[in-house]
Amino acid sequence: MRKLLLATAAILIAAAGAAYSQDAKMSFFVTSVGSGKGADLGGLKGADAHCASLAKAAGVTGKSWAAYLSTSDTDARDRIGKGPWVNAKGVKIADDVASLHSDANGITKQTALNEKGEVVNGRGDTPNRHDVLTGSKPDGTKIADQTCGDWTMSGAEGAAMMGHHDRTGLDDSAAAKSWNSSHASRGGCSQEALKGTGGDGLFYCFATN
Repeated sequence: MRKLLLATAAILIAAAGAAYSQDAKMSFFVTSVGSGKGADLGGLKGADAHCASLAKAAGVTGKSWAAYLSTSDTDARDRIGKGPWVNAKGVKIADDVASLHSDANGITKQTALNEKGEVVNGRGDTPNRHDVLTGSKPDGTKIADQTCGDWTMSGAEGAAMMGHHDRTGLDDSAAAKSWNSSHASRGGCSQEALKGTGGDGLFYCFATN
């Protein structure tokens, strides 16, 4: 009986350790899929829920998730917690909000993985999916009239500021290499408009705890 209890305790401890390891692993990812409705994400609430759903499906639990999105009255940088953040492979993206918005961040095509730990298509791949919705300036603050109606629009009207998760664009300008503020969508907020410039309605998700 004593041996059985000890064996059971050992199994429970091992399981708890495995669960902790899994839960503690990923705290940053690019969504593998968007809402399917262009930049209409159901507002910030819908975008956050999408992050949480994808993380749960990937086996990461016990975390609160926030989409890196600005709105007319919210700055993306204020939504994502304090850091540090790591991707699905355990590679650090940034220590804190300041380093995330500096040249010292670790976001590249190879590190800006989706929740499954997969590399997201970038410039030169087919299809290109490097445009990531942010609605933000380089410092992570809101940019006027470029949030597709605070992430509720999916038609020919409006525009969304986007970054390049692969840090690559048409030239070597700072904007082309920006992960969070490269250019606005053209032709509105629909899925077709986002795909037209090399996107797919994807966005960044950060664990806030």
